[in-house]
Amino acid sequence: MAPNDATTAPSADNITAGVITISDSCASGQRVDRSGPAVVELLQRHGFSILATVMIPDDPPAIGKTILTLSGEARLVVTTGGTGISPRDHTPEATRAVCDRLLEGVAERMRSEGMKKTPFAALSRGVCGVSGKSLILNLPGSPSAAVESLEAVIDLIPHAIQLIDGTAKHD
Repeated sequence: MAPNDATTAPSADNITAGVITISDSCASGQRVDRSGPAVVELLQRHGFSILATVMIPDDPPAIGKTILTLSGEARLVVTTGGTGISPRDHTPEATRAVCDRLLEGVAERMRSEGMKKTPFAALSRGVCGVSGKSLILNLPGSPSAAVESLEAVIDLIPHAIQLIDGTAKHD
């Protein structure tokens, strides 16, 4: 069956992805990044092709520039970290600044699923949106929360990419 056939769920095969770890302590070498590799592993297990992994400090201009750079190369850009409420958490603001459209429902789904495990998921400010032809997802910095959040929406990603492309079939 064709990938756009209404009876077949879209596949992640051949969807390119970039993963950005946003963490002052990881970028400075004070802590080992565990979230980025966990996200990469989950994406690969689901058939995504990882083009790049990047680690940067929680600096709004660097975040925006890196998202824009990766969105020019990959169809999916996933960030991990910087979504909380500490003074250095700037990922949502930097993401909003580079997105053409926001997808509130995707972020709501991630938080909703997270709150089934911990009430602290409500404190995540992660956003999701579209920048050019790429889908952007903000995940929490905790490895388990990042994986759980991505698992909550990973099956939506291929269809979202089709919608961005204008190739999704609707009944």
